[in-house]
Amino acid sequence: MNILVVGGGGREHAIIKKLKEDNRAKKIFALPGNGGIAADAACLGGSATDIPAAVAAAKKCAADFVVVAPDDPLVLGMVDALEAEGFACFGPRKNAAIIEGSKAFSKDLMRKYGIPTAAYETFHELEAALAYVETCPLPAVVKADGLALGKGVLICETREAARAAVRSMMEDRAFGDSGATVVIEEFLTGPEVSVLSFTDGETVVPMASSMDHKRALDNDQGLNTGGMGTVAPNPYYTEKIAAECMEKIFLPTIRAMKAEGRPFKGCLYFGLMLTPEGPKVIEYNCRFGDPETQVVLPLLESSLLEIMLAVSEGRLAETEVRFSERSACCVILASEGYPQKYDKGFVITLPETGTDEQIYIAGAVEKDGKLLTNGGRVLGAVAVAETLPNAVDRAYALADRIHFENAFCRRDIGRRALRALEEQ
Repeated sequence: MNILVVGGGGREHAIIKKLKEDNRAKKIFALPGNGGIAADAACLGGSATDIPAAVAAAKKCAADFVVVAPDDPLVLGMVDALEAEGFACFGPRKNAAIIEGSKAFSKDLMRKYGIPTAAYETFHELEAALAYVETCPLPAVVKADGLALGKGVLICETREAARAAVRSMMEDRAFGDSGATVVIEEFLTGPEVSVLSFTDGETVVPMASSMDHKRALDNDQGLNTGGMGTVAPNPYYTEKIAAECMEKIFLPTIRAMKAEGRPFKGCLYFGLMLTPEGPKVIEYNCRFGDPETQVVLPLLESSLLEIMLAVSEGRLAETEVRFSERSACCVILASEGYPQKYDKGFVITLPETGTDEQIYIAGAVEKDGKLLTNGGRVLGAVAVAETLPNAVDRAYALADRIHFENAFCRRDIGRRALRALEEQ
């Protein structure tokens, strides 16, 4: 099979490496790909959001199957356009991808179908939002309705901060049109859990749980990022909680989307908070998370290609989806200054990887035979081991063998998870 993967980050590198394990994957193309992905797929360049270019690329590559990985093209309707041209795809259509594309939609969906989430109000007008801020409980969470690269969520401890957040989104358009509508919701407390799931619109199969680390600096200090590291499984996510989530969140969400005429096929990401009242949904994503994918897929023992085909063809219920009982850790190496201003163009020196080690490239270009930094999050160093402490140790040992100028990483990835294990 010829497979086209749309996207060009660490998530896509992890997907491509896992697809390569199936001998049916004759040739893999990436649009746009990156300098590191080029070692595992033919990179086509261009933009992941250029729908006509993606359709043209699928035709030129004679693609038998297309995986649309990032949120932007899914929300824009890339799967719809590809399917209209006869291409089989993994990923939701536009009317289902709205579950991530509009926080107002997803919150209203949960309210309508009784799916547990934070209390909230939605605002389309600046003055109404500002008036609500004067009386709402604190802390308050102010969210831009649309996509904002994972940065359109502000936790506000004071009314002054909440006013500033609302004005920044609705008046200054800090996130463009994504902030034209805002959702203001209650602040939830408890451990966070990420659960990616395969679903064909009828059946939902959760993957291994994971824990992300969003802040740029140790001890959850600094600005929000796209993610500085992950571990899997998440020790807070017990079998009892998993069963409760299946009954009260996962299946109800899939059924709600179907009832709304928006059947969801692809990877549905559940961002959960384990509150004192029980698990609640913080957010949905309409695709694989990044960098959650980098720890979840190395634990997948079944064929990713077969699962994706089953999702596309509506036969997930009869398809094996098996995950290892082992643990994984991903440490992100980023460019100093990320998520704000940073320099790029530095040579990356990569070591040989051992058994159960992976390096997933996110932001790099190849020039004159050398790999150069070309992004904020440059790569992920991943290790799989029998226990979580060993996986964390091995991931950091791998990260410490990777070199480029101005590199930095958090040194506490997995610390909360290890503490949770000690308390059990």
